Amino acid sequence: MTDRWLIAGLGNPGPQYAGHRHNAGFMVAEVLAARMGVTLRRDRSGAAVATGLLAGVPVTLARPLTFMNLSGRPVAALRAFYKIPPERVLILHDELDLPFGVVRLKLGGGDNGHNGLRSVTAALGGPGYHRTRIGIGRPPGRMDPAVFVLRDFSPAERQDLPLVLDLAADASEALLRAGLAAAQNEFHRGI
Repeated sequence: MTDRWLIAGLGNPGPQYAGHRHNAGFMVAEVLAARMGVTLRRDRSGAAVATGLLAGVPVTLARPLTFMNLSGRPVAALRAFYKIPPERVLILHDELDLPFGVVRLKLGGGDNGHNGLRSVTAALGGPGYHRTRIGIGRPPGRMDPAVFVLRDFSPAERQDLPLVLDLAADASEALLRAGLAAAQNEFHRGI
């Protein structure tokens, strides 16, 4: 066992997906990489990966380079390589059931129809990992959620997006530094 954490930001690879709501996890991973002073580089796990310290804790930071539905494979490969227990895995992902701009931390739970979480849960053998949930809101009207998540943030949301990404990165660091309960107390204020 190790005190290392694995942090994986979920998204879809390629420039055509870069600004999509479904790539919020990728975006937070980039903020964390900048804070760590590292560059994510492709490795044989099927992810872009870097190692370093975050909040004084050893971290392997990753962005799976498979599409969202197959995110679990690279996450499981990295977890096995670094011998990281599932409870020291943190997945950064978009969350339809939270309003845009709201960030929540969680341990375990269902996938709520999120194909990336479904893949990670299957690959890790259960849902016993941490999550940083980045609120993207619900689709307007009768829009299909699958269409909504593959759209860019609105112009108004893009103005606030850097603050939201920093908030999600701050919450993730607090989880590593102080544990889940303390981080939730700090970041789970009213919606």
